[in-house]
Amino acid sequence: MTKYGVGQPVRRTEDPRLLTGRGKFNDDYVAENEAHSYVLRSPHAHAEIVSIDTSAAKAAPGVLAVFTGADLAADDIGGFPGPPPFFAELKKPDGSPLSYPPQFALTSDRARYVGDPVAFVVAETLDAAKDASEQVDVTYSELPAVVDTGKAMEPDAPQLWKDVPQNFLFEAQVGDKAATDTAFEKAAHVAHVTLINNRIVQNSMEVRGAIGSYDAESGRYTLYTSNQNRHMLRDWIANSFLKCDPQMVRVLVDDVGGGFGMKTHAYHEQVLVLYAAKKLGRSVRWISDRTEAFLSDLHGRDHVSECDLALDENGKFLAVRVSTIAAIGAYSCSAGVAIPTQVGPKILTNVYDVAAADVNVKCVMTNTAPVGPYRGAGRPEAIYVMERLVDVAARDMGIDPVELRRRNLIRPDQLPYTNAMGTTYDSGEFEANMDAAMKLADWSNYDSRRVAALKNGRLSGIAVCQYIETTAGNPTESAEVEVTDDKVIVRVGTQPMGQGHDTSFMQLISEKLGIDFEAVEIDTSDSDNLPSGGGSHGSRTSHIGSVAALNSSDEVITKGTLIASEMLETATNDIEFAEGAFRVAGTDRKVSLFDVAREARTSTTLPEELSGPLSGTDTHTIENWSYPNGCHICELEVEQDTGAVHIVSYCAVDDVGRVINPMLVAGQVHGGVAQGVGQAVMENTVYDPGSGQLLTSSFMDYTMPRADDLPSMNIDTNEVPCRTNLLGVKGAGEAGALVAPPVVIAAITDALRDFGVTHIDMPATPERIWQAMQRHEAAD
Repeated sequence: MTKYGVGQPVRRTEDPRLLTGRGKFNDDYVAENEAHSYVLRSPHAHAEIVSIDTSAAKAAPGVLAVFTGADLAADDIGGFPGPPPFFAELKKPDGSPLSYPPQFALTSDRARYVGDPVAFVVAETLDAAKDASEQVDVTYSELPAVVDTGKAMEPDAPQLWKDVPQNFLFEAQVGDKAATDTAFEKAAHVAHVTLINNRIVQNSMEVRGAIGSYDAESGRYTLYTSNQNRHMLRDWIANSFLKCDPQMVRVLVDDVGGGFGMKTHAYHEQVLVLYAAKKLGRSVRWISDRTEAFLSDLHGRDHVSECDLALDENGKFLAVRVSTIAAIGAYSCSAGVAIPTQVGPKILTNVYDVAAADVNVKCVMTNTAPVGPYRGAGRPEAIYVMERLVDVAARDMGIDPVELRRRNLIRPDQLPYTNAMGTTYDSGEFEANMDAAMKLADWSNYDSRRVAALKNGRLSGIAVCQYIETTAGNPTESAEVEVTDDKVIVRVGTQPMGQGHDTSFMQLISEKLGIDFEAVEIDTSDSDNLPSGGGSHGSRTSHIGSVAALNSSDEVITKGTLIASEMLETATNDIEFAEGAFRVAGTDRKVSLFDVAREARTSTTLPEELSGPLSGTDTHTIENWSYPNGCHICELEVEQDTGAVHIVSYCAVDDVGRVINPMLVAGQVHGGVAQGVGQAVMENTVYDPGSGQLLTSSFMDYTMPRADDLPSMNIDTNEVPCRTNLLGVKGAGEAGALVAPPVVIAAITDALRDFGVTHIDMPATPERIWQAMQRHEAAD
């Protein structure tokens, strides 16, 4: 194994640069002679735009331009990408196509949520742009708003779009309804729970930003931005908004300070800075502030679900039935409708052997910010449903939660296993995960800790939850590996944003080519570096992007072998490649990989097909997704007097397939758990039901998890190689976010079991917990 090969806990190579202030984030880039911009947003949740007068703003000091939706329409700037393919195939009951409301970079007829962009002001300074925005005279006619997901379809609810009656965008039915109904008829017990999966503001550490420029001579646009999908963003902007060849748009992305799904899609401001740059003939900068982020970033989650689990007299799961209302927001991003209807339901039955399932999802529109992918994107919502049902069923039937899970887990001899939703899991050791997690958590000695906690005035709770996820997104990825005189450059269409991609790719390629770890350089900053790329989302990088890079390396070796045979004057069949060198078999005659690259570039005698850069390319498309899985255990204590929660132990065993770097996997689990805990007990996006104003629009009102809210986690892996990809990897980016919410809520309800509490909605704040205890005491 070469230095820092696969499987070693290598420290992230990115960290010294980032931790010493040498990172290059969106706001660090300064274009020559750039102008500054500000977006004027609607202060109303729902209002007709009667008129917009920009004359005073245009005359303000330092102002270069003020643009409205009418200006964009006059210049034929298009709108956001249309519906995903599956949506286009759906029909209304009368057979007509479903409506998919349009969205533009600036709204001109009606504002549909607080923060809807109305005008774009460009000036010499940001202060001048902000000052001028106050002089844009917008006449609004206010309308009633609806922000409550569960009430969006009520007969008297305000309508956002005239062609979306009752705000009901569309309905998806997934699974086998008839088989599920039959199973429920035979059930000895039905467990039921109503769940609210609370709306989340994603709050990446780095806010969004965009710096646009336009070269009049070439007619080419350049966008410098913080994004997860530079190639997809290029294509969206070119095809949908600017209506030009994608090759006329270049997207540059350096360091990304967190994405979590929110930065996968195109945003208004990315289009506006490019439009303004062309109109003004100079670069235009826009950087969000934190309140803008709360108002205008894609939010996450926001489901209301009625959930039922059918069991026989022995606790065997027979079927699961779920009816969900999923908020889409005022507009639908492409993934907004796919997440609750196409992604989440695929793994609803989790790691359990359940014969039938029926999922009904109604997507509704509300006067709120659009909802998009958030770490896990549909899969955390599904796992939350199933795990809460299992715990409620265990309480109902008087069966130990561990034992109930054990009775229903998919056995290794059942794999590959096709679940009730038609998803086939290729591998996994689900019971072994649970046993290992229980050992880490010292489960057998828990009772003594419960007694000790009670003596200190605290109620102790412990819970175990399982999860499985399907990786998702674009099934195709491109890569190129080029060898220079002294290094290997890996270009790949994925996008790092804190995961440690550089480190893992360096490990893979250094081992594959037998070269020093430090000799590998990763290039993911420019849409021009590859014809196409799939970006980073859905835990897809390791099992698609890595395989594309390895396949490209194979092409380098094949081409290098032909060149080495010329250099060593030996038949190709006699050339072996190992440890970074091509050698004649059975001899000490050899040339290094870098020698061969130099020969390819400088030789005048090599055949034309071997001359030039020594490189290999690959576009890899997977046939099967991978299925990371695992088991987490949370032990916590609740203060009886205040309801405050203290997590005292968190243990996790995750099966991410073959582990490329254990340290990176642990980091991903830590981050996912922190976000999951945040949703479970702290984070909540609240709109005023009357005015539609966002009440939690800053960190003064929106609570984020901090380091002291979490214990030191005890994390291990169970490496069960994936059977459907070259590396055997499964993905690690979203595990913690899937399972932390249900396991924390289950531990809280376990702590409150003497108060008769079987479920408490997220976020389980001290106030909610205290109120739950008071209700029980009042009932007594």
